[in-house]
Amino acid sequence: MHLLGMPGGAEMLIILFIISFPVILWIVALVDCLKSNFAGDSKIIWVLVIIFLPVLGSILYFLIGRNQKIA
Repeated sequence: MHLLGMPGGAEMLIILFIISFPVILWIVALVDCLKSNFAGDSKIIWVLVIIFLPVLGSILYFLIGRNQKIA
């Protein structure tokens, strides 16, 4: 029996995407945060948020944290 009624290759691709997307998002957010300059202790706080709340923290960083960077 196939998952989602799809042949083997398509279901494996969907599962791979579902697993890899949050990991890639987490890595990109963490690297971007570490390479950026923030005022005060904001950088430490954002790194901790990204590490302890991987998916939600990454999304919050991209929505809120990137606007707090020092130009």
